[in-house]
Amino acid sequence: MSAYAVSEEKNRWLIRKMAELGVTEEDLEETFVRSSGNGGQHVNKTSTCVQLRHKPSGIMVSASRERSQSVNRFLARRELLERLEALGGGQTAEMKRIEKLRKQKDRRRRRTATKVVS
Repeated sequence: MSAYAVSEEKNRWLIRKMAELGVTEEDLEETFVRSSGNGGQHVNKTSTCVQLRHKPSGIMVSASRERSQSVNRFLARRELLERLEALGGGQTAEMKRIEKLRKQKDRRRRRTATKVVS
């Protein structure tokens, strides 16, 4: 697997996570298309949007957030791994974030309820 234009730590995380979920590069079908939106002439001339399909599950993701194709390749793989993890019943980073917010709101609600009663 090639290294992407992100930090070495993120590249190592991606390799580790793919091995953990049993995803190989052969399982992925990657296509590049032109992005739309912000980025001006750069995104209009180059194919920076990455579409990634996981052949065994049929899950398809698309990443066009950055101007760099290499960074978008990393982002597409990360999104695909999160979806596969959620499909397998694991807890994704997004699910953890939502759970944390839910606990904070619950804590605030309890605090305000005790202030009103006092």
